[in-house]
Amino acid sequence: MRTSAEFTDLAGLCPAPPAWDLDWERVREALPEIRALEGVEQDPVHHAEGDVAVHTRMACEALACLPEWRARPAGERVRLFTAVLLHDIAKPRCTRRGDDGRVTAHGHSRHGDLMVRALLWRLGAPVAWREHVAALVRHHQVPFWALERPDLRRIVFRVSLTARNDDLAVLATADILGRRCGDTAEVLDNIALYREYCAEQACLDRPRAFPSDHSRFWFFRRPDRDPDHDAYDDTRMTVTVMSGLPGAGKDTWIARERADRPVVSLDAIRAELGVRPTDDQRPVAAAAHERAREHLRAHRSFVWNATNVSRSLRDRCTDLAAAYGARVEITAVEAPPRVLRARLDRRPAPVPAAVVDRLVGRWEHPDPTEAHSLVLVGQDV
Repeated sequence: MRTSAEFTDLAGLCPAPPAWDLDWERVREALPEIRALEGVEQDPVHHAEGDVAVHTRMACEALACLPEWRARPAGERVRLFTAVLLHDIAKPRCTRRGDDGRVTAHGHSRHGDLMVRALLWRLGAPVAWREHVAALVRHHQVPFWALERPDLRRIVFRVSLTARNDDLAVLATADILGRRCGDTAEVLDNIALYREYCAEQACLDRPRAFPSDHSRFWFFRRPDRDPDHDAYDDTRMTVTVMSGLPGAGKDTWIARERADRPVVSLDAIRAELGVRPTDDQRPVAAAAHERAREHLRAHRSFVWNATNVSRSLRDRCTDLAAAYGARVEITAVEAPPRVLRARLDRRPAPVPAAVVDRLVGRWEHPDPTEAHSLVLVGQDV
């Protein structure tokens, strides 16, 4: 268990008035993830300033000089500073030198989302605060070339529901000002256009409004959907899709809040079939889907109980539910790392730490684009 920093320490690392100085040595001492950026090379065409650590320091210094950032409330400044500080956290994992000699870091935004979530969970950050930062990291390159993307509207709507687009623009601005490259002016123009587009779509500094949760659900499932269409709600039952690490408290929540509904439990099916967690899980998944179909054909509300820590796993559940006209409710259950570990150690068959670590490394927290409703249970939100 890490002990080098806690969530409350992040505020102490953030530049503050009146000097707005960045104490980089304090940052390095507090976060080994920042020290890991040292020596990680970058393409000199886009990053002539040096390695990833140099760029990250320069981006944080650029942020501290931005009047828009200084004018924000203190809590928002800390949140944005954290996003800038961690925006390239995955480059050590993703950096490669190609056959042509060029250095790339493909996928570092998505991997950064996963790494930031794990780090801030271990530091004890509130769920909504953590997910805001993780969403900014995941999308931090979008404003650079946004107007070239055919799926831009869906992206800006998703960002508005998981973070804020004006925050994303501030992060992108600090990112480009923290570089030495030849296209700074062009990228800054693109970021300004991104702001304008988000303002036109009524989601620059607020969540994009939809006529109903049913309209929002179907907008993110069909690329040609009109976001202002008030979709007729013809749902006939509710499927509660659980999501959470082992030991987070999913069974406890179900017993307390959904005791009147049948449960499709992957753990129970594994026990019935004699399938170990290390065995081929396809028979378990097939049995779970067949039991779910039985409930759906009967128009019966039920709970789908599994870890479902990745979006792809949850999508298999929500796709099936949507096909049968069900309302989808995702319940994300969490516990702090020490509580989680203590619960798992008390089980008759303790779950190894390595298993949990692998799940944490793949953990994509549910967001409002996935379901009609999202219920957060556990840590402060």
